[in-house]
Amino acid sequence: MNGLNLIQITDRGDPRIAPFVGVRERDLTGGADGRFIVEGKVPLQILLTRSRFAVESLFLGENRIAPLADILADVPEDIPVYTAPQSLMDQVVGFPIHRGVLACARKGAALTLQTLFSAKPERVPGAQSARPDQRREVPDQVRNSRTLLVLNQISNHDNVGGAFRNAAAFGADGVILDAGSCDPLYRKSIRVSSGSTLWLPYHHGGTGAEQIAALKAAGFTVWAMTPRHEARPLAELKRPDKLAILLGAEGPGLPDTLITACEPVRIPMRTGFDSVNVATAGAIALSHVFKPD
Repeated sequence: MNGLNLIQITDRGDPRIAPFVGVRERDLTGGADGRFIVEGKVPLQILLTRSRFAVESLFLGENRIAPLADILADVPEDIPVYTAPQSLMDQVVGFPIHRGVLACARKGAALTLQTLFSAKPERVPGAQSARPDQRREVPDQVRNSRTLLVLNQISNHDNVGGAFRNAAAFGADGVILDAGSCDPLYRKSIRVSSGSTLWLPYHHGGTGAEQIAALKAAGFTVWAMTPRHEARPLAELKRPDKLAILLGAEGPGLPDTLITACEPVRIPMRTGFDSVNVATAGAIALSHVFKPD
């Protein structure tokens, strides 16, 4: 394949594929070395064409090279593409990697809250472009974020991925996660999000109280989603000019202190049933304020 830096791997101990060894263990360490792993065809395509993250290398099953030809055309010539038989790839990764598609990327500099409030970045300086002949200057930001999704103490990777997918589908400009929420670049979160954690801007860190205060100072109205009966029904509300939708963890929900600091909003449900999955709640609230282009 012309222009592809294809490298055959024959030894599971080859140091060049060290980032792909024991992928599940790497997941648990949270990418302490600044790397993260992307799995699957759709996330790989997004990583190569829309992501703000720098791609370091690819690791593909031998039988995946030809089917992925169109996607691999976007791999810069200086990025190594390691390939191995399925059995060897399984040994390296530590489990049967049926999709046969992995990539290693760098997290780079984190986005600040203020950047998220005022901008909608697609890439950061130094991020990987697509093919070398397609490299171009991309504006750092598009001004005027109007809708943000805020996640508080969401420690389930499926829920974080689902929340990002819904935020992307319903036009949110970004996602804010407190320090108690899990990493959006965890491999499963990326996959569940359909790759949206790779391109939708987010800030991860700090406390819910700090984030609410910063949102209000930036002119955002914050809706705290809660099943409390005294909360206003979602259907009765019109969207403010700048809106942040705050979601709490499954089970305990949002702390009283955070609900009190915001505008409590509920999704009416049938008698005897007061909650839905947190990602679903986010989708319902975002859909209520979404206006297609």
